[in-house]
Amino acid sequence: MTTRTTEQAPDARTIRLADGDAWLPVCARSLLTPGRGVAALLPDGRQVAVFLDRSGRAYAIGNRDPFTGAYVLSRGLVGSAGGRPFVASPLLKQRFDLETGACLDEDGVTVPVFRVRAD
Repeated sequence: MTTRTTEQAPDARTIRLADGDAWLPVCARSLLTPGRGVAALLPDGRQVAVFLDRSGRAYAIGNRDPFTGAYVLSRGLVGSAGGRPFVASPLLKQRFDLETGACLDEDGVTVPVFRVRAD
């Protein structure tokens, strides 16, 4: 006799980042934890911080903290201010908008933002 169990299939979608006209695969969506970031290395050597918010939306920004030069933004805390999602740098705590890359604490400072899709 065989027993069948019903298991929910893992999310098999791939997170991809826009780079010019190309979409670069970064990781399986199932590897992302809501509220936490991961770092990814692009083929040209750039580092990207990829996040999944608690509603399931993915974001990607440059991983380099412009205030310290350290590649640590993927280790920051994800939150929201005024309905805008942000990541706070784990070093000096400046907050960066995940949609625009703008620093919420210092005018004129930004990090690169990448378009993201999961397919």
